[in-house]
Amino acid sequence: MATEHLVSIIVPCRNEAAHIDAFCVDALRQALPPPWQLELIVADGDSSDGTRARLQQLAAADARLCIVDNPARFVASGLNRALAVSQGSVVVRMDVHTRYATDYVAMCLAALQRSGADNVGGPWRAEGLGGWGRAIAAAFQSRWVAGGARSRDLGYEGEVDTVYLGCWQRASFERFGTFDETLVRNQDDEHNLRIVRGGGRVWQSAAIRSTYRPRDSLAALWRQWLQYGYWKPFVMKKHGQAAALRHRIPGLFVAALVLATLAALAGITAPLWVLLGAYALLVAGLSVAVAAGSSWALLWRLPLVVAAQQLGYGVGTLVGHWDAWRHGRGRERFASLTR
Repeated sequence: MATEHLVSIIVPCRNEAAHIDAFCVDALRQALPPPWQLELIVADGDSSDGTRARLQQLAAADARLCIVDNPARFVASGLNRALAVSQGSVVVRMDVHTRYATDYVAMCLAALQRSGADNVGGPWRAEGLGGWGRAIAAAFQSRWVAGGARSRDLGYEGEVDTVYLGCWQRASFERFGTFDETLVRNQDDEHNLRIVRGGGRVWQSAAIRSTYRPRDSLAALWRQWLQYGYWKPFVMKKHGQAAALRHRIPGLFVAALVLATLAALAGITAPLWVLLGAYALLVAGLSVAVAAGSSWALLWRLPLVVAAQQLGYGVGTLVGHWDAWRHGRGRERFASLTR
């Protein structure tokens, strides 16, 4: 039975020794309106870098912190393990690589009450470190690159299809179920889709403030968006729903690029040159738009960032569609634990 006026913060992690202290400080210093209290439940996926030992030290100093095992190591399984032992009437999901305003949970509670929604959250605000990290964050935040996704709109308040992280009344999980452990990525999008298709509501509030730390290298960015693209078709297949246009375009472009390359090998080179030229102009235009809204010093990095994100997602989408159709389940190589 859920404990009234108790908020359960749930978070999966693995090998986060460099970040776990800052995260726990943010989570445990949340200023809640009386009579609300909180518990923090961290699902550790067999960390091997000292994260578990540090968590045990922090738990010994603060009884509100609880550690549970996540032997499967995936995000969805970690969320479900933490959720299973949580006691709060309200559940808030957090991520170790995100920093939170001290009123983050309080604003979640207020948004739940004000909106009456089944899941609430704030906008997805990115802030990078270093040259590549800042460029990746700038592209991530840009409405041009994001394709109009409301989750990146820092000022938007209202109903959405999905929301960053999330805050639920426990009854929402009883009604719509927990997180799908067959999905390494996109398990949050799938859960929100389940809510909306089940007659529920998802709400974004600009008052819920946090800052996400994105990847800081092109290789890491590529792997991240490759996995995002790969797991999206599995979500769509599960619900029998077509992807939105902004999710289809990268895969369609990569497919066209493959066909044009095959045609060029057969001696028909014009389609390939037209396609590459058009894409170069698109990437250049997007990069200028992003730099104009952030910093011109990032301009030379942005074409590579935009291309890594879009092409990674496109390749992942095509492979994911093939595996979803041919095998019905994801490949192990796309199932590494990632944040």
